[in-house]
This record gives sequence, C-alpha cells and structure tokens, in this order.
Amino acid sequence: MAETGSERRAKRMSIIVTKGTLDWAYPPFILATTAAAMGLDVTMFFTFYGLPLLLKKLDLQLSPLGNPAMKMPMAGMHLGMPNIASMIPGVDAAASAMMNNLMRKKGVATIEDLRGLAVESGVRMIACQMTMDLFDYTLKDMIEGPELGGAASYIDVATQSEINLFI
Repeated sequence: MAETGSERRAKRMSIIVTKGTLDWAYPPFILATTAAAMGLDVTMFFTFYGLPLLLKKLDLQLSPLGNPAMKMPMAGMHLGMPNIASMIPGVDAAASAMMNNLMRKKGVATIEDLRGLAVESGVRMIACQMTMDLFDYTLKDMIEGPELGGAASYIDVATQSEINLFI
C-alpha cells in the first residue's frame, strides 16, 4: 500500500562530524538546524576531531594553515595569509579572534547557540564510543543530550536516510 501524506515519515538526514575547528564547526550545525527546521529527522555522528564540539566548554580555534581560500576582509580588500605565517606563535589565536570578531559584527550565531538550537530542535547527536575511549572523554564532559554509539549506530541511521553528509 502506498503511503499517503499523513502516513509519510519525515525525510532523514545524517551527518558525520569529523572536524572541530571554528570554521569546520559551522557547516554541520547550520545544515542540521536548517534541515530540522524544514521537518527532516536529523542525526549527527561526532567522531575523532569533531567529538570535542559536544564538550560543555568550547574553545574553538581557527587555523589558516593549508587554507588558501581564507581571505579576511581588511582595508577594503580581501587578504589571504601565506601558509608560512601559521608557523609564527599566536597566529592561530589571532586568526580565531579576527574570525570571531567578524562573525559577531555580522550577526552570525555562535557555535554554542547553533548547538543549543540543534538540541532544542530534536537533532539526534551520537558521540562515537571508540573516540570517547580513545581521547578519555566521558558523557559527563559533554553537553546534555548526546548518546553513545559506534559505527554500527551510524550505519543503521545512514541506511535509512535520504541525505548522508560527511563533514
């Protein structure tokens, strides 16, 4: 029997979150909260360097190293930073401060705000058990809400999702 409008299940989206720098934290949370607002069931699987995005206290940094596309608006133009500049102590902190300041000036939501919105929107968050063990984290270190799971947990979600993203 074909599904009718009221019987249809919500579309599903899964996101594997593997990076935890300031710039890489935005895409998964923006996509997850937008999809949830559009009525999709969203699951985020946090593994390796993406797992710290679930920590109660975030200290997100930005590294311009290896990112030639990062051009900050300065003095009426967009200036890139040469990779060699990343070797200078304090450059990552300065780049992070510049990006946070730019985001604040432009009214961009913080990662903490987006993460809270994801929780409020019912986005399912799975913390990778193997990564938790590897880096000596416990659920007490994390915000309220994430559940523990492994690769099989993610694969179960992914096989039932119409959209699967790796970020």
